[in-house]
Amino acid sequence: MDSKRSIRAKSGTNLGGASAHNRRIMIDALRVNGALSRADLARATGLTPQTVSNIIEELANDGLVRSQASVRKGRGQPATPYQLVPEGAFAIGLQIDRHVTRTVIVNLVGDVLVQLEAKLPPGGPSEGVVVILDLIGKARTILADRIPEAANRLVGLGVAMPGPFGINTLYDDPWMMTAWQNFPLIDRIAEGTGLEVALQNDAAAAATAERLLGAAHGLDHAICIYFGYGLGAGLILNGELYGGAHSNAGEIGMILALAPGDNADVEPLEHYASMASLCKLLDFDPSEPELFAMVSEALALGGPRVDQWIADVARRLRRTVQTLESIFDPQTIILCGGAPRALIDRLVAEIQPLLPSIADRASRYPDARLQAGLADPWSVALGAAAEPIARTFDPRFSAILKTA
Repeated sequence: MDSKRSIRAKSGTNLGGASAHNRRIMIDALRVNGALSRADLARATGLTPQTVSNIIEELANDGLVRSQASVRKGRGQPATPYQLVPEGAFAIGLQIDRHVTRTVIVNLVGDVLVQLEAKLPPGGPSEGVVVILDLIGKARTILADRIPEAANRLVGLGVAMPGPFGINTLYDDPWMMTAWQNFPLIDRIAEGTGLEVALQNDAAAAATAERLLGAAHGLDHAICIYFGYGLGAGLILNGELYGGAHSNAGEIGMILALAPGDNADVEPLEHYASMASLCKLLDFDPSEPELFAMVSEALALGGPRVDQWIADVARRLRRTVQTLESIFDPQTIILCGGAPRALIDRLVAEIQPLLPSIADRASRYPDARLQAGLADPWSVALGAAAEPIARTFDPRFSAILKTA
C-alpha cells in the first residue's frame, strides 16, 4: 500500500472532545435561557446531575459562571440558579467595508463595551491596514482603562468584510473588494494585535449578530438576508453558521437570475437590490456619514423613481425568499443589514404577499416566514465580535473532533 496515499475519513473524538462539547452546551443553555439551576440544566441538556455539577464547578473556577441567590420552589432544598459572568470573556469585532471600518469589543453575553469607526483612505489595503490597527489599538486602550483584567480574557478577533473570497472574476465588479481580498490582511492584523484572527463575510457576521440579540435568537434554522452596500445571506443551519467549502455560502448577490421584464443580459442580483443601487439612483455618496438619514428622508418624500426602485427590489427579493425557503427549509427568513430601519421595514412590507413555498404551513414558529431584523450600521462589527465568542464557547460539531 502506498503510504503517501491520502486517506479520506471523518475525525473521531475522545473523552476530551466530549467534555469540551458538554461545556459548550451548558454555556449555550445559560446564554439562551438566562439563569438556570443544576436541575434545570440536567433536564434541558440530558446530562446527568453529577456531570452538570462537575461542569458547573469547572466553569465557576474558570470565571465563566456564578451563582445567584437560592430560590425555594415547594418542598425540598432551595435551587441555586447559575448565570454567565459577562466579564468571563471578551472579543473584538472588526468590519471592513468599501469606505469605512468599524470595531467593537463585547463581553461574554454580547454587551458592547467599546465601539469606534474610521474612514478608510483611498490608497487601498496597504494604507488601510495602518488605520485599522490604530483603531483596534485605541479600542483596546479604552477597554483596559475601564476593565484592566480584560486583556487576559480576550478570546480573539473576528473580521468581517464583503465576499466572495478567492474567486476568479470574469468582469470588473466594483462591488467586490478585490485588492483587499488579495492582501495578506489576516496575517497583518494577527501580527499587529497578537490575537487569533478569523475572517468571514459580512452577511455571515450579520447572521451571527441576529443569533446573539436579534430575530434569530434561539432558532436553529434561519436565513438572514443582509441588505447592505451589496447583498448576501447568512445561513444558520442546525444551530451553526454554515460557510460552505470556501466561506462563500450565501452569496446570493452574485445570482444571475431573470425576472419578468428583464432582457437576457442581466447583472448580479446585488446590482439591483442593494444600498449601492439606491445610492446610484439617488446620486448619494455611499461614504457619506449621514447616509442613513439621507436615505430615510428620501424614502419619506417618495416619488416615482424611489417607489419604482422599491417595487423592483421587492419583486426580486420575493423570488429570492421563495428560492431560499425551497432549498433550506428555514424556520424563518430575516431581512437585516447595514440599511436604515425605514428601508428594511418598507421592503419587508412590499415583499408581501410571499410566493407559495414549503414554508407556507398552518402551524409555524416563528409565525412569520419573513421578518425584519437588525437595521444598524454596527451589526456586522457586532457579529464579527460574536464570532470568537461562538468559536470558543458555542456547541459545534467541529469542536468535538480531534482535529479541532
